[in-house]
This record gives sequence, structure tokens and C-alpha cells, in this order.
Amino acid sequence: MARPVVHVCRTTWRDSGEMRSERAIPEETAVAFTFNTASYAVMMATPQDLEDFALGFSLTEGIVSSADAIESVEIVENDDVGIELRVWLKAPHAAEFLGRRRKIAGPTGCGLCGIESLTEAMRPPTKVHRGSVFTPDQIMTAIDSVFPSQVLNHETRAVHAAGFWEPARGLVALREDVGRHNALDKLAGALARNSTSSIQGIVVLTSRVSVEMVQKSAAIGSPVIVAVSAPTALAVRMADAAGMTLVAIARKDGFEVFTHPHRIKQSLTRPQDSAPQ
Repeated sequence: MARPVVHVCRTTWRDSGEMRSERAIPEETAVAFTFNTASYAVMMATPQDLEDFALGFSLTEGIVSSADAIESVEIVENDDVGIELRVWLKAPHAAEFLGRRRKIAGPTGCGLCGIESLTEAMRPPTKVHRGSVFTPDQIMTAIDSVFPSQVLNHETRAVHAAGFWEPARGLVALREDVGRHNALDKLAGALARNSTSSIQGIVVLTSRVSVEMVQKSAAIGSPVIVAVSAPTALAVRMADAAGMTLVAIARKDGFEVFTHPHRIKQSLTRPQDSAPQ
């Protein structure tokens, strides 16, 4: 399997002069998704946590509604071409998928490329549950927990991360990738593989929040998303429609809440409510 990090020669210019050395950079590989032999998508991704990627992509793209619909996943590496993720759906789910099959192609950083209609691009988000109420300190703790765990980014300074944090357990899972959508898909797969409920926790992103990041987070089921960068206007509208609390521009001195601020309280004075809206 291709390595997620490659060391390459580089020449560095500084005030002191020229210096030759090596630098660690992330690998970027074409990853093709097929479902019961039917081609579906090609994404540029970091060749790591690929089973999580296959499962998470299947869930966040609405191909399946549960991990139970997947029979198996095969990872097939093609020399000098890329990696094929062969997802085998169980019989009834395979028939449903083939009935609404479509092809898309999405390069890094573009989760909507190749979608065939405006309706598909603007699909209504999944409604999230009420979930927990969090203090500002907990929001800051969640965002601070991500950075020490970004192993690939510490080495390369060139990948995004998506993490899931809970008050009782801290950082439950984290995934990294050159594509921010891919990192979130891998996180979704990791949570599903471990049967982790997302209702009581927070999705944390090191990237900006675009509409598809909100759609994917809503599909995961987390009622709160926290990001270090700003959201787009469409992402704010989508989060509002999903009932999701969107926190962004999270820095050491604070953060900004764009939608459903009722989940952020200075102190937790009442029992946490996880009943659906």
C-alpha cells in the first residue's frame, strides 16, 4: 500500500543562503469507489484509513443509511494508477443503489464536482437531535484536543483533520487527509465501525466550513460542529435548516456561534437533553 507520507529532496532559500535537505509531504492518490462493480466516484485522497473512508463516504453520501448494509470492503491497489475501494452491498441495498446510480468525480477540496443536478447539490440536510449543552470551556477544550493528535500534519503541515470529542471521553477519534471532505468521511467511518453515537459530542474541523461539510456532519448525526476557519453563507443556512449548532473561527481567545446558540451555555444548570426535535 502507498505510504501516506513521502520524503522528497528540496532546496531552501533563506537570508543565510541556500540549503539542500529533505521534507516530508503527504501522498495524494486517486481513490476510486465502486459499489457492486458499478463505478461511482474518484477522489484524490491520502492512502490511509481506507476502510473508514469507504464506510464513511457510503454513509455521508447517502448510499447506505447504516453500516449493516455493507457486506464487505476490498482495497485493491493498482500500480501507478491508484486505489480502488470495492464496496459490496447486501442484496436489497445493492438493488436500491443500482436503481439510482450516478457517477461523480471529485478532486481534492471539491465535494460537489460532477453532481448531475442542482437538486442533488442542494439536498436537504439530515435533521440532527437536540443533543447536549456545552460550556464555552468545553468548546475550547474540544478544539485544543485536536492539534496534538494531528500526527500527519505535524510531519507535513499539509493535511486537514476531523475529530470527534465528548465531555466524558475527550477526543474519541481523529482522521487526517489532504482533502477536508475525505477527513470527515474517514471520521464518519471510524465512528460507525466502533458503533459510536454522535448525539452527545462535537465534530471538530481544522478547515473552513462549506455546505458539504455541514451535510456530512449532519449525516453523522452530531448536533454541534466546531471549526477553526469561517463558514460560507450557504453552510450557515444549511446548518440552521439542519438544527445544528455551527461554531467557527475558533481561536485561543474564543469562537463565534452562527446557528442554534442554545446548545452553548456558560454553565450547565439543567440535565442534558438528548430527545429528538
